[in-house]
Amino acid sequence: MSRNAKRWVLAGGAVVVVAIVVAAFVVLRGGSGKTPASASSSSGQDAGDVVTRYLAAWLADPDAAAALTDDVATARTTLLAVRQSLAAEKLTATLGQVQGESALVHVRWNLGNSRVWNYDVTLPLKHDDSGWRVHFTPAAVHPDLGQGDRLEVRNGAGGPPVSDRDGNAMDPKAAPLVLPSVQRLRGGGGKAWSVVRVRPNAGEQTLYQEGKADTTPVQVSLSGKAQAAAQAAVDATAGPAMLVAIQPSTGDVLAVAQNARVTDGNALTGQYAPGSTFKIVTAAAALEAGGVDANSVVDCPGTVKLGQRTIPNDDEFSLPSLPLHSAFAHSCNTTFAQLASQLPKDALAKAAGQFGLNADFDIPGLTTEAGKVVASGSDAEQVESAIGQGTVQASPFGLALMTATVAAGKAVTPQLVRGQQTTVTTGYDAPPGAVLSALRSMMREVVTGGTATGLAGSGKVYGKTGTAQFGDGTQANGWFAGYRDDVAFSVLLLGANSSKPAVATSAAFLGGL
Repeated sequence: MSRNAKRWVLAGGAVVVVAIVVAAFVVLRGGSGKTPASASSSSGQDAGDVVTRYLAAWLADPDAAAALTDDVATARTTLLAVRQSLAAEKLTATLGQVQGESALVHVRWNLGNSRVWNYDVTLPLKHDDSGWRVHFTPAAVHPDLGQGDRLEVRNGAGGPPVSDRDGNAMDPKAAPLVLPSVQRLRGGGGKAWSVVRVRPNAGEQTLYQEGKADTTPVQVSLSGKAQAAAQAAVDATAGPAMLVAIQPSTGDVLAVAQNARVTDGNALTGQYAPGSTFKIVTAAAALEAGGVDANSVVDCPGTVKLGQRTIPNDDEFSLPSLPLHSAFAHSCNTTFAQLASQLPKDALAKAAGQFGLNADFDIPGLTTEAGKVVASGSDAEQVESAIGQGTVQASPFGLALMTATVAAGKAVTPQLVRGQQTTVTTGYDAPPGAVLSALRSMMREVVTGGTATGLAGSGKVYGKTGTAQFGDGTQANGWFAGYRDDVAFSVLLLGANSSKPAVATSAAFLGGL
């Protein structure tokens, strides 16, 4: 029997394969199980075409998959929830046959660590004037899934007990971006794992189980108190919000949180323009080049034209000539664009590397992506990068690592699972001590008299605000990245259009510690 396989590459590297069994498909369509004559519609798509497109988009693009159903809202919500809860490395959906108003599909989830879950599901189909649609209920994902149910991957009988850095038991739901992956890490090597259906107010049902249970306790670097404070802070925001906290002295990951309004990307790997938080890097590059120091008098006009690029300050504010440390505290875009225009094209990439933004780590239990900063390809790109726009990218994890480096005065290696050391794939060296000392003073002034005075009552906080435009430039994300004592952190509010909400979220987080 011949097969025709189509492959789609998903965000994060996952792949979905929709394999159409050609012989069976053709025979069924041409025999007693052929689709009705009404399959020819204005959409130009027969039932097999629609199911194939639906399966291709199932994991890759839940919005696109939902659009091919007769209940878009329920399908989108369910498919997004399944994608997040299973965190599969790959989904293979094999279309066996389309007969009448149903399609038989074999589903194969690769859940990592050699764990594979197979089952068959029948997709009911409907036809109307707009063409064929998948008749969606949660049972279209798995035959036993009902309305309001969710799927979860477990190790053994609920997985090995997990404790925080202080030895306190942690519920995996308290850190959903971290603890499930720790449990999957412990689920390899033939140890027990299962997929369960969690029913609202009705307990759990095991849908699949394999292997021998491992009940050996595991301890992680997370602080239960910091994790709870981080989650409460992002949950209190009106829009999508993320927060990552790292202990500078040890590299321990203390908290990773985001709220349910985040539907694209995550705090550990999502790549975003860092906006003016990147002025920490630009300032370091200028200071290290030696042309200026923190007290050098610089200009802060409302706009500045550098080559073919005009750089404005926020609302085109302007200030009289002032020391560099004050231009940093007030976030003068024009000042830092002018400084960057005088630096070599690779200066910002080299400086970013000194803060870990181009570093790479193999952290047991975590997948992370700090950022990506490359040498500027043009003068325009250089001045855009200076203010954290253009091609510069960073994750909330990456900016927490950046501020942890400032606080520690050395390269920081993130750690999560006790007894399992991080492998440094691409390492880095921190900037010189004199540069870091100047940066600390400048970052403190941001809070005492600059753009983050909303944190003035939160203790001795150091940091930098940022806003970064995205899309067509009419919207912007809001950032704050900084540290207090031995806690470095970054906060990102998507679409906030200002850094002030990120500052407020930071204050809430610090208040909960």
